[in-house]
Amino acid sequence: MYIPPHFAQDQPEALHRLMREHPLGALVASGPAGLDADHLPFEFDPAGGPLGTLRAHVARANPLWQRCPSGTPVLVIFRGAEAYVSPSWYPSKHETHRQVPTWNYEVVHAHGTMTVRDDERFVRGLVARLTRQHEAAEPSPWKMGDAPPEFIDAMLRQIVGIEIAITSLAGKAKLSQNKEARDRLGAAEALAARGQGELARSMRDAG
Repeated sequence: MYIPPHFAQDQPEALHRLMREHPLGALVASGPAGLDADHLPFEFDPAGGPLGTLRAHVARANPLWQRCPSGTPVLVIFRGAEAYVSPSWYPSKHETHRQVPTWNYEVVHAHGTMTVRDDERFVRGLVARLTRQHEAAEPSPWKMGDAPPEFIDAMLRQIVGIEIAITSLAGKAKLSQNKEARDRLGAAEALAARGQGELARSMRDAG
């Protein structure tokens, strides 16, 4: 990933926040047929090794876990808020007309080594934790115990766990840091007015 110095995001807490708030990652791996990508909701464990560990599960019918045996190097891409930015949102454009359109975004690339975890205890614990995390905001959170045990057992047999030991993390926050403050803030206000509050907040904080 090309990262100009002014867009580099290397603060671990910022990288971890994006991975937690946008957990659907694109897992990219190379196999006999070339590059392929799977989109999976990940659990991030910052204490699982020097740079943390990612955990997810795939359908047993998904060839990923057989195509990429334990030890396979992989890349997981997490994409945060993103949006088109019009030059008309920059105050300076109306003075000099020397601005062009762009696209602002936040991303994290997590490189690591994958391990296949085809065991019931691992997937049961992972599914339980992911469920608690993503159901937490519901008025009546669904839990695995709401379903008949034999149904849950059957569902768990249909998935395989994967674990990725992170070996490097790279972040890019393209938030108009290369613009004048008034232009960056003007674009942030325009995005906020269009419902892009998360990206607008990140742009305001980038100063």
